[in-house]
Amino acid sequence: MNVVQKIDRPTTEAVKMYSDLPQPPVFATLQEERLHRKQRLAGAFRLFSKFGFDEGVVGHITARDPEFTDTFWVNPFGMHFSLIKVSDLIRVDHNGKVVEGGRPVNAAAFAIHSRVHAARPDSVGAAHAHSTYGRAFAALGRKLDPISQDVCAFYNDHALYDDYGGVAVELDEGQRIAEALGSGKAAILQNHGLLTVGKTVDEAAWWFITMERSCQVQLLAEAAAARSGQPLKMISEKSAEQAFQIIGTAFTGWFQFQSLYARILKEQPDFLD
Repeated sequence: MNVVQKIDRPTTEAVKMYSDLPQPPVFATLQEERLHRKQRLAGAFRLFSKFGFDEGVVGHITARDPEFTDTFWVNPFGMHFSLIKVSDLIRVDHNGKVVEGGRPVNAAAFAIHSRVHAARPDSVGAAHAHSTYGRAFAALGRKLDPISQDVCAFYNDHALYDDYGGVAVELDEGQRIAEALGSGKAAILQNHGLLTVGKTVDEAAWWFITMERSCQVQLLAEAAAARSGQPLKMISEKSAEQAFQIIGTAFTGWFQFQSLYARILKEQPDFLD
């Protein structure tokens, strides 16, 4: 099993660059925070559908409840991403019991997300879907290379889970995925797809979106390189590290999502119902 190698990095440049920008909200009550997380979660599902990350009834995004932290909000099994509203979300505990809401939970959502949230107390949001390019790249059984500025968000901060054991409906599969993820922001699940986490739902959703696009870029670049006979040009370790300090932070992930959320809110405001 290939486990992420996480290293500590200074973030001075990022702090300077983003110090004057809007910051994540602070809430007066747990009820306000819960509603905010659920709204972001429902909006993320609409964006995932818009970007084509839906594949039948598979895929899930979760948000840890701010009060009952051993439970999380998730999409009900069988509901298309494009239809999900705040009122449709269900709350599930780490034993797989639906404690709020009247619809069933996806067994794979419980198996994966319960173990990830349990292993990562810092993870408020987690996202997994069977997106096209994520699945294609996952079949290669390797990590992403630093070939573009955007992919440097994952530089030394994503893992490869190479122990696929079938549909993830058993807790031991979820546990192995959580162990492979380690302290990183993302994992490539070999023969399966992508998984991302974040300190906010916003961050987790953005990492998934940009990781999917990074998979697409690398597949296209490698195909072009194979046709031309020219090798890919890798970003140097020093430059990739510098880029990570700016575009790979939790704040950056949160901030990048804000314009997408504004877009989907304008186009499909009914998800707030």
